[in-house]
Amino acid sequence: MNSVVRCDGVWKRYGRQARGIKELLVGRRKAVDSRYSREWALQDISFEVERGAAFGIVGHNGTGKSTLLSLLLGTILPDKGIIKVDGRVASLLELGAGFHPELTGRENIFLYGSILGMSLAEIHKHLDGIIDFSELDGAIDNPIRTYSSGMIARLGFSTIIHAPVDILLIDEVLAVGDSRFKEKCKQYLHDFKTRHGTLVIVSHDMETLAEMCDSGMCMNIGHVLVKGPISNVLSEYGAVMKLAQEQSNSVKVS
Repeated sequence: MNSVVRCDGVWKRYGRQARGIKELLVGRRKAVDSRYSREWALQDISFEVERGAAFGIVGHNGTGKSTLLSLLLGTILPDKGIIKVDGRVASLLELGAGFHPELTGRENIFLYGSILGMSLAEIHKHLDGIIDFSELDGAIDNPIRTYSSGMIARLGFSTIIHAPVDILLIDEVLAVGDSRFKEKCKQYLHDFKTRHGTLVIVSHDMETLAEMCDSGMCMNIGHVLVKGPISNVLSEYGAVMKLAQEQSNSVKVS
């Protein structure tokens, strides 16, 4: 197996607040094991992704999916376990997060490209392609502060896909622009896979995951419920969502 992403028994603890006088006197309240109040964000997460594959991750909000992507990116470290990533990684987590509002779109391409590890020569080489893909040529020399959120997302996506990377981490960012541009982005990601690029995708869009992913896993409260072929994973996720809805309706009725 030619794995380029591997998590082996990974645990990540939530940051704890400093203890106050009341807590020293009466003790710490026991953490409730729920989506939003638990000691461990992730517990014993293990999976592998092969080169050229797309791996989908689904689960409730607050179940640890974005934390896992941050661990893969290396912006935070696990408390236990091993993470190995073989190749250059870029994240489509928060498009345009590195942009400066007073700089123009063109200037921000150079800024963001540098943050992504591109050399000045590489940015110059891909500049026209980035602008063409974003379809922002009419506004590319205007300050970013005049852009809509959709325009910023377009420029961010267009810049990052021209960076020399082997692995893309994606967190709910495929809805960039109108439906036509969204399909354009999907087509790029399909092409990225055919060039042996690897994708790790977090999304609630089961149709997109079924279309793009080969395998994946369903998470709940920091645990892995099931992993394997994407069809099995999405089936499990659908069952979990249905059960959660039934429990919510039961609470409302009672």
